[in-house]
This record gives sequence, C-alpha cells and structure tokens, in this order.
Amino acid sequence: MRSLLFIPGHDERKLAKGLSCGADALILDLEDAVPPDGKTKAREITAAFVAQHQSRHRLFVRINDLDSGMALQDLAAVIGARPYGIMLPKCGGADALARVGAWLQALEVREGIEPGMIRVLPIVTEHARAVLSMGDYARIQDARLCGMLWGGEDLATDIGARSNRQAPGQYSDLFLLARSMTLLASAAARVAAVDAVYVDFRNPEGLRAEALDARRDGFTAKAAIHPDQVAVINEVFQPTGAELEWARRVVAAFAHAPGAGSIALDGKMLDRPHRVAAQRLLDGTT
Repeated sequence: MRSLLFIPGHDERKLAKGLSCGADALILDLEDAVPPDGKTKAREITAAFVAQHQSRHRLFVRINDLDSGMALQDLAAVIGARPYGIMLPKCGGADALARVGAWLQALEVREGIEPGMIRVLPIVTEHARAVLSMGDYARIQDARLCGMLWGGEDLATDIGARSNRQAPGQYSDLFLLARSMTLLASAAARVAAVDAVYVDFRNPEGLRAEALDARRDGFTAKAAIHPDQVAVINEVFQPTGAELEWARRVVAAFAHAPGAGSIALDGKMLDRPHRVAAQRLLDGTT
C-alpha cells in the first residue's frame, strides 16, 4: 500500500467518490469525522458500504478509541461486513492491541470468519504514553498488526503544544522524535510504517516534499485526508523504473554468488543490507 485515504463513515457521497480516487486503501472513519449524535447511523452506512465493496477494495474502519466506550459497539456493527482491517486510534500500546484482538476473535467466530483474518492498523503516537510504549509491539508479535501510523495532531493536544511545526513543512523536534520512533518500532515489529496526513490539502507541493522525505526515511505509505492528495502520494511511493532495474540487478548478482558476503556492482561494493533493501523494493511491487 502506498496511499490510505480517510473518509467520513457517515457521508455516502464521499464514500462513493473515494472508490474512484486511486487510493490503495480507504479508511472509513467512525471517530473524529462523525458527530456524537451520528455514530449509530455512521455504523450502519459504513457496514453496508464495506459489505458491498470489500471484495474489490482494501477497506479499513477507524473505530472510536478504547476510552470512548464506543469501540466494541463499532466492532460489533462492522465486522460482519468483513473489512480488510480496523484502524485503532489513540492506541496505548501492546495491551490495547491485545484487547482489540480478543474482541475481534470473538466477533470473527460469531460471524463465521476465520480467526485472525481482520487486520489492525493502530495510530501509535496520539498521546505521550503511546509514544513511550511503542517498543512493546515487537515483543508481542501480534499477527493482526499490519502497520503503524503516526500522527502529530492529537499528540500536540495531549502534551499542550501550541503547534506541531516550527515552520511550514517542518515538524518541531518532539514530533520528529515521535515520527522516528514510529519508524523504529515498525521496523522492529516487521510491519509497514505509514506517514501522517498532510493537513494543508490545497498545497500539493508541500505534500510532495513531505512524502519524499517520508519515503527517503523508510516510510512505505502515507495517509491522506482529501482525494486530491492521493495521486501525489501514489507517484512518490511508486518505485521508478530505474530503482526497480537496480534492485533486480542487485538480487541477480547475489544469486549468482550465493556464498559471497559482498559483491562488486558498477564499481561499488554491496553487502547484505543492499540485497535486503533490493529484495524489499521488489516485494513491494507484487
């Protein structure tokens, strides 16, 4: 996945539009985008939409956070429709993931779904406690965990920061730390790292610059809040022809010298990390 687009779970027009925007995954939002008095209707609309389209699209449902008292209601309403995955906001760490996993297993059994089929993509930096406990994800090795998304908006509120950026396009140090910890935690857990949304959706060049930084640093995807952002994100995270050709040549060179710890290619010495990176790039295109 390169792009994940947030869509309000109660807005049928936007849901329909999201199908044709080119996003690799849609995140149907039952949390922030839905007013308190619209939660029940949003669950119904979201469940119907997922049931109709889940066979052809990757559809995540962002439920309400565990402290809201609504998370289990959300899950009970949508799991029967068989979403690709659940996005867990304000995830506090491995214990929160395990709690949701137990609920999912019970609901999968109820709905006749193979246990473990529903994935979980947590947002792992929305409060200070969550940032400090990210290392636990690798310890539990939860098979449902399919990635980690970071975000700086709720974190700013939690710690009392007036802004999460020190200048346009530049996160301040604390938020860069949370971003870097997400990269490290996702790598340790062997799951995808998903970059935060870029909230200035009318600034495609700013989005492009931030996406390029994210891809350079190791993120494999980026979330979007507007359909117009999807094309830019897909372009940035799609490997170029030159990159793919380099990766094929590296993998082939190591295959021809299976016992070698390093090889020479184009006047440069390459070793195991280069082979792993090349194979990872190729695997991401399948």
